[in-house]
Amino acid sequence: MKTAKVFICLFVSFFCLKAFGQTTIDAKDASKHLNEKVIICDQVFGGKYLSEAEITLIDVGGSHPNELLTLVIKGDDRKKFKNPPEEALKGKKVCITGQIVDYKGRPEIMITDPDQIKEGSN
Repeated sequence: MKTAKVFICLFVSFFCLKAFGQTTIDAKDASKHLNEKVIICDQVFGGKYLSEAEITLIDVGGSHPNELLTLVIKGDDRKKFKNPPEEALKGKKVCITGQIVDYKGRPEIMITDPDQIKEGSN
């Protein structure tokens, strides 16, 4: 009976870690983790705001077109940032939390809240 209780506790603990934990990966490995919620820490090399489409694209891990990951911030979500993110984040090391999706063969993370991006040290 004691063994069964220990097994159940271990199973529940493992399930909680898998359900609520996030994997930290390198930006170069983003395409290997599609549809997974991850944390990626790397440098922002640049970005641009496309005013007609009301979309912000942030290049992580390299300059466009060689970025390893693109962060996408749409219209109303951009308004949640104190400063234009493409300017405020340029050149900074950041850690991004979010789900990686594929867009035309390239990995990207949709940013809906500024708290998904944490500044690190340069």
